[in-house]
Amino acid sequence: MESEGSPRMAAHSLSPESLGLSARGAHPARARIAASATLPSEFGAFRIHVFKNDRDDEEHVALVHGEVVGGKAVPTRLHSECLTGDVLGSLRCDCRAQLARALERIAREPCGVLLYLRQEGRGIGLTNKIRAYDLQERGCDTVDANLALGFAADERDYGAAAAMLRALGVQSIALMTNNPDKLEQLAAEGILVTRRIAHEIEPNSHNRFYLATKARRSGHLIGLNASRGEATDEVPREAGGVAGDDLERPPVECGNLEVVEGGSSR
Repeated sequence: MESEGSPRMAAHSLSPESLGLSARGAHPARARIAASATLPSEFGAFRIHVFKNDRDDEEHVALVHGEVVGGKAVPTRLHSECLTGDVLGSLRCDCRAQLARALERIAREPCGVLLYLRQEGRGIGLTNKIRAYDLQERGCDTVDANLALGFAADERDYGAAAAMLRALGVQSIALMTNNPDKLEQLAAEGILVTRRIAHEIEPNSHNRFYLATKARRSGHLIGLNASRGEATDEVPREAGGVAGDDLERPPVECGNLEVVEGGSSR
């Protein structure tokens, strides 16, 4: 389903069988459309669907461009909610730029889907995300900050996303992501991922260490890590990218930092 001028995509297929995985729980998650409308945007014309599902109580959203029912290798992005980045323009992450680039890419294709998932702070919620920011200001990286708060490095679950794709009638997707966990979780939930589309954003001075941590500790396929996986549509960034000795920080015992509710961890 590639159109002329579309990004070059890596030929790579993931399925539950290829990973030796099965969907979580006794039954796959189920989702239904609760409301729909046309959504003209600065990126292009979309149809917006709000979903209800039986995996969580959130109102997840699908932005659909073109006809996706029965579609194969449909360009798809799973974007987790980020109030600070998406709305407030924070430079601590690359979320807003990733969201905009995904919508721009999808609007250029004959069809595509963006799922906006209400999983703020990699699933820990806004309050704990800001607490994690405070710990990061004291020297923790993004992974250790979550662990210090008693959470996993990434608490997100993509069962609802898989249910939304099934409800939309999509047969298979080409996933815009740098995160191998998304590929594996969707495959475990029964979604056929035919290929990965690299989705790397140029770092800035505020998020360079954050992105390097995602590559180094969470295995995200960005920077030098991108060259270790399958081919992508972007050149791995070495000089000025997100990997290198200059990005290392001295280790901090995050577990010893006191987190004060409603205030600082000092």
